[in-house]
Amino acid sequence: MLSPERLALPDYEYLAQRHVLTYMEDAVCQLLENKEDISQYGIARFFTEYFNSVCQGTHILFREFSFIQATPHNRASFLRAFWRCFRTVGKNGEAKKKKKKKENLLTMREYHCLLQLLCPDFPLELTQKAARIVLMDDAMDCLMSFSDFLFAFQIQFYYSEFLESVAAIYQDLLAGKNPNTVIVPTSSSGQHRQRPALGEASTLEGVEASLFYQCLENLCDRHKYSCPPPALVKEVLSNVQRLTFYGFLVALSKHHGINQALGALPDKGDLMHDPAMDEELERLLAQVPGLVNSATANPEAGCLPSRTPPRVGSPWRPLHHARKVDAESDGSTEETDESET
Repeated sequence: MLSPERLALPDYEYLAQRHVLTYMEDAVCQLLENKEDISQYGIARFFTEYFNSVCQGTHILFREFSFIQATPHNRASFLRAFWRCFRTVGKNGEAKKKKKKKENLLTMREYHCLLQLLCPDFPLELTQKAARIVLMDDAMDCLMSFSDFLFAFQIQFYYSEFLESVAAIYQDLLAGKNPNTVIVPTSSSGQHRQRPALGEASTLEGVEASLFYQCLENLCDRHKYSCPPPALVKEVLSNVQRLTFYGFLVALSKHHGINQALGALPDKGDLMHDPAMDEELERLLAQVPGLVNSATANPEAGCLPSRTPPRVGSPWRPLHHARKVDAESDGSTEETDESET
């Protein structure tokens, strides 16, 4: 059934809003890359299962970074996949310390290894930016809980272009300039120029929250990338008189309404609970001969791999190599065990 939203939009606007052409182009590329394997299934089945995987959010598994960040749906799907695959990093810690209910703690580089298990070329810089929201300083070797890192990572990853623009506006306000007259950089070179200045600015008193919001309101009106709902941004900034850039990011990452609006992750209280996924993982693991036994018999095999897994080419076989499942399952569990010692 077509939604009222679909019927209210012209065809070209709906296609652009839903990034349909992006998925069509990717599907055709995969079809050409794997045409020999696909010939035995048929092209119709390939396209059916490809778009089913897009709807289910499994299409981003083991794909290149340029693809997982290509659309808002891809970003939300990657966030959800990361949570569902590695929430045992936190859940195991809670199980081992029931009285304290304390999560396992990992370093920024360990979280980056987990991200690379799902996206081999995931950039370290983006992981560092997410960790800095949690740590608020340059001590990037400090330990972080899974939930703290995940919600900070969600904001940094999903709204990355928006936050680059916010960073430039913040710098202009500190310098006494009018940000609304400045063309905001969004290129990678702009990121590298802004980052050192932000590290210095985070130690200052910050900027006036009301003026900051006026600039962000204009930014949301003209920004072509996804941004948090302006009403929720206003709510965040209305509670303080002045704030720093990283103080703003922390507030975004902890805001319940922004998490709900994004829709990729559950509430923090439900982060470690996913009965349906637990049942599905048990079913999948049972289908891989010797996987559970080998992980138990050889604990050292569970260390996070130093090299990254290859991309999965066929959309209907996301768990196509047993080696990939082994890396995901053991990587999250055994790394957690080591962090406890």
